[in-house]
Amino acid sequence: MHQPSLSQQSVPQPRYRLAALLAALLVFLATPAWGSELPASVSAALKDAGIPERSVAVVVQGVDQPQPLLRHNALQAMNPASTMKLVTTYAALELLGPAYTWKTEVLADAPAPNGQSQLSGNVYLRGSGDPRLALEQFWLLLRQLRARGVTSIDGDLVLDRSAFSLPAHDPAAFDNEPLRPYNAGPDALLINLKSIRLTLHPDGERKAVSVLSETPGDDLRVDNRLLMTADACGDWRERIKVKVDGTRIELSGNFSAACGDKALSLSPWPADVQVEQLFRALWRELGGTLRGTVRDGLTPSAAHALAVAESPPLAEVVREINKYSNNVMARQLFLTLSGERPASPDGARRRITAWLAGKPLQLPQLVLDNGSGLSRSERISAEGLAQLLLAAWKSPVMPELMASLPLAGVDGTLKKRLGNSAATGRAHLKTGYLEEVRAIAGYTLDSRDKRWVVVFLINDPKSRLGKPAIDALLKWVAER
Repeated sequence: MHQPSLSQQSVPQPRYRLAALLAALLVFLATPAWGSELPASVSAALKDAGIPERSVAVVVQGVDQPQPLLRHNALQAMNPASTMKLVTTYAALELLGPAYTWKTEVLADAPAPNGQSQLSGNVYLRGSGDPRLALEQFWLLLRQLRARGVTSIDGDLVLDRSAFSLPAHDPAAFDNEPLRPYNAGPDALLINLKSIRLTLHPDGERKAVSVLSETPGDDLRVDNRLLMTADACGDWRERIKVKVDGTRIELSGNFSAACGDKALSLSPWPADVQVEQLFRALWRELGGTLRGTVRDGLTPSAAHALAVAESPPLAEVVREINKYSNNVMARQLFLTLSGERPASPDGARRRITAWLAGKPLQLPQLVLDNGSGLSRSERISAEGLAQLLLAAWKSPVMPELMASLPLAGVDGTLKKRLGNSAATGRAHLKTGYLEEVRAIAGYTLDSRDKRWVVVFLINDPKSRLGKPAIDALLKWVAER
């Protein structure tokens, strides 16, 4: 058989050269390029917004890829706003487990006497930091006490917050909006998110605005001075002024009839006052009486449990935190992560840092404050968030974490965003928004059902105009 010469062996035939070139091209196209150039649509949107590319950080990486497709300013320390909740909720799911629950207890100096409805001693309300002790759950807790036959408490109601060790909290410190519920401080005995809810109802016949108090309050008085207008609804909340004097709330300003019914949530009182208002009102509705005062204190070791309220499991709590970006609940969860009791912010930081090191995840730019993102000091890099999301993708708690993220165009903070786009219903993303900060981070599917981690952080005075650029990146990934 004729054997080709050495020169013939070293020169491929034309058809083989073509095949080799096509194979190389296919490999090149299938392998993501590691680039720092932003997509043209993103760059154009940033330019239109007046946001320089140095003010943004972006990472796009396939969940099964060793290198990112896009990496821009990835190691720059940035304020992540509420995308920091990804760190807190992922850590909680792994460290505490999706079935973890909190307990709030009602205890007494002595057991309730059989056949008697009167408790002669004090009653203790002891919290464990439950982020989700809502009005309904608190009513059920008191209903348990009533079901035991207790109607009269002759002693004091003692509020035991010893599960947390916290510095003083100033609700006005962040943005000078002390009455906004998101500025409520963490509390081992947090009830109804330390807030009350009023419904504003424009009455066309009376040409006036009615105010309905939907949260029970023992001595709540609402001084309604609102004027009804016929203009567009617009940013209705900014047109209302609120003053608090003791348990009296004065509402003034304008409210448009075009708004329809609107819920106005407020955090008007110190924690002790809020709990007392709620307890006395609900206890009276249940037919009970409290003769003593409401005060802070510790539960004696010999106290007997009378009733217990158990929270929903952590997996449900995490859904509420991430879907609706609840800052107060996130801070409660952050403190629960503390490996020490009473829990403290420093203890929570130490435990999260140890957890990250054990994975291992190197996040040198990470600065934790309260774990919610409602902070001027918290920092993380786009690379750090991307690495966290990649680790979460391989975690046993991945289904719980992903299910907690808003779904584009469907629910949570993304319900009215990215509708009728390639990303609708296919992107699970945590949003973040503060003054001079816009952010998004999570997972999205492309047109071939390949899943990508996407992180986009903007820190710039014009960040409020950055939404089109973020949406352009999400569409670019979804349409690949």
